[in-house]
Amino acid sequence: MRLILASQSPSRAAILRAAGVEPVLKPADIDERALETQLAGHSPADTVAKLATAKAEKVACRYPDEPVIGGDSMLLLDGQLQGKPHTVDATIERWHQQAGRTAQLLTGHCLIFGTQRHVETSTTTIRFAEASATDIEAYARSGEPLECAGAFTLEAMGGWFIDSIDGDPSSVIGLSLPVVRRALYSFGLSVSDFW
Repeated sequence: MRLILASQSPSRAAILRAAGVEPVLKPADIDERALETQLAGHSPADTVAKLATAKAEKVACRYPDEPVIGGDSMLLLDGQLQGKPHTVDATIERWHQQAGRTAQLLTGHCLIFGTQRHVETSTTTIRFAEASATDIEAYARSGEPLECAGAFTLEAMGGWFIDSIDGDPSSVIGLSLPVVRRALYSFGLSVSDFW
């Protein structure tokens, strides 16, 4: 039995690999921005869950006999969801907004196994450091945070600028192992089936 990961995120794959699972990578090709526009007015938790569900559904039809995981993460700051900044300038601007502040990282999960599904959003509180302007610019220019929800990583260079978190560290990196475990159990599977 294999776990199918409907994502191109190296962080999500790395979490599973570090936990003893070699996922089958099948990135879902969905228009996230168009879907985000359609979801305007939905709660932040519902938005990330629906994005994760769209990814899982896109891939699950090809793997009816294996569990498929879709995930999506966004930072909730001042009541607004923040996705990937994509550019150096947007990353610098984002960091000037969030430095020294507290925000919530929401990670939506959808696991589909045949006709069964488990949808859950995990929330982790992030306390950002008062990073200097020099470090913010250097971090943005490194390229690391450009394709990361919230414009940061916890497990790499961005870890310098995170003072603390309250919640599941794996969720901040991109995929909550506790959520995946609960989903597998609900499907009658064991985590060790995939080691």
